[in-house]
Amino acid sequence: MMRARVAYSGAIHEAVPIAGADRAQGAGAEDPDRERLRLADGRMVAAEDVVWLPPFEVGTVIALGLNYADHAKELAFNAQQEPLVFLKGPGTLLGHRGMTRRPAGVNFMHYECELAVVIGAEARQVARAHAMDHVAGYCIANDYAIRDYLENWYRPNLRVKNRDGGTVLGPWFVDSADVADPAQLGLRTYVNGQLKQQGNTRDLIFDIPYLIEYLSAFMTLSPGDVILTGTPEGVVNVMEGDVVACEIDGLGRLVNTIVADVVFGR
Repeated sequence: MMRARVAYSGAIHEAVPIAGADRAQGAGAEDPDRERLRLADGRMVAAEDVVWLPPFEVGTVIALGLNYADHAKELAFNAQQEPLVFLKGPGTLLGHRGMTRRPAGVNFMHYECELAVVIGAEARQVARAHAMDHVAGYCIANDYAIRDYLENWYRPNLRVKNRDGGTVLGPWFVDSADVADPAQLGLRTYVNGQLKQQGNTRDLIFDIPYLIEYLSAFMTLSPGDVILTGTPEGVVNVMEGDVVACEIDGLGRLVNTIVADVVFGR
């Protein structure tokens, strides 16, 4: 099942797509903004008439850096021997069709299309063999980074990875039962309709069961916590006005726009 969280008419609603919205893939995929949604109260609304929110109640955001060998190579860095993990605050989160600010004066800001894994059952010291029992579902993440602000490749600092509105989640939360093999999902990113990034989750250095076992060994994972599993190679600089669309097989198409400081009164 695919479902979203949206704001409409002064309230927050759970919504589901009508007519299989966003199931098509590729550059010619039907735009979900042209689809209609059914709210939990039965009303049907146009997708462009709602404000899209992250599609689930988000707990702790746990992000992986350099979790694809090709991306590590792209950044002229060796693949990690142990997961490079960092946390993100709630102010970073943004929904589908939102706007992400590009600060004035930066030289290199890029998207990161990632599979987001949502925890559904408390996980503490979970063995790899049982790790997937703790997954509720999946969504797409686009976790922007500004390379100007990196202290070094090991340490994604606050200005890079905890920026307000820099982590886009959505548009749909998809139940784990509806994703046959999360280790075989194609990822794609388009900038202004042009394909810029391609990858597949089969190329993760540290796969989902490993990450749940690793993380739950020293911290409790709770329902609503989300693991951002990293991005493949193909990141390019994005500028004001660029429209960025991230796709993952079976999870939909997550779109947002890069804007200037002035939009946020800065």
